[in-house]
Amino acid sequence: MSSATHVDLIASAVGGLNEIILGKEHQLRLCLACLLARGHLLIEDIPGVGKTTLAHALARTLGLTYQRIQFTSDLLPADIIGVSVFEAESGQFRFHRGPVFAQLVLADEVNRATPKAQSALLEAMEEHQVTADGQTYPLTEPFFVIATQNPVYQVGTFPLPESQLDRFLMRIELGYPEAALERQLLMGRDRRDLLVDLSPALTPQQLLRLQGDVPRVHASDALLDYVQAVARYTRHASEFEAGLSPRAVIALLRAAQAWALMHAHPGVLPEDVQAVLPAVVGHRLAPREASRFRDAGQVGRHVLEAVPVP
Repeated sequence: MSSATHVDLIASAVGGLNEIILGKEHQLRLCLACLLARGHLLIEDIPGVGKTTLAHALARTLGLTYQRIQFTSDLLPADIIGVSVFEAESGQFRFHRGPVFAQLVLADEVNRATPKAQSALLEAMEEHQVTADGQTYPLTEPFFVIATQNPVYQVGTFPLPESQLDRFLMRIELGYPEAALERQLLMGRDRRDLLVDLSPALTPQQLLRLQGDVPRVHASDALLDYVQAVARYTRHASEFEAGLSPRAVIALLRAAQAWALMHAHPGVLPEDVQAVLPAVVGHRLAPREASRFRDAGQVGRHVLEAVPVP
């Protein structure tokens, strides 16, 4: 697939999403880069800013099957992966697949469920398969999890453990819309009604080809030096409890390759790394002093300022 085709497909997808989620093009491009890099996305923000609508819009734009799982305190792992039911006619147990067997799964308010229910997503996210009653079932490709999360200070939340957070390639916030765009929301149709008219910009097959092209985007030795310098800084900086793991560094490179592919760059540029870094590292770096950084985005910006481009 040529670079021009890549750009056209991405532009078409972003254009459709911009009709639903107003004024958030950078976040929308991060979402697409996350998917192209075969990652999963965590959206943390207050209720009512469009997190669920964004997930549904992505599914429609990319032509993916979609399931929403509402995480609550009484959610069980079987409610996510499925359950075996005894059938009297055959005299055997038959596995009934749960909502995780979709191409795009929305784990809505994931931190309102108990850690036991949260962990049911781990194998699916990492291995693209689930195991029930000793039997392994592969998930449909492409497979993408979007989890929404309320801020941890809100009542009734269970903070995600580090192992779960690390499964998310990116974490983003949507934030409040600008005044002029909020006026459009007030005067226009409901965003959920607009989803009905949203046409797919890509097919799942095109998406799989784009995903296959991401690791082929060239990263020079100098670029890899920059990525490793970022990792080295986080591992020795006194501001953080622990630095980026090797898996996190690989995730940063893959996300930068996806960003470069989306913008038809001949190879990964430092600007590609800088564009995705706050979303990739913000939820992975725990400050030693909780009050040092206002949010995860400020963590990423601090790292960018501290590590010069070679």
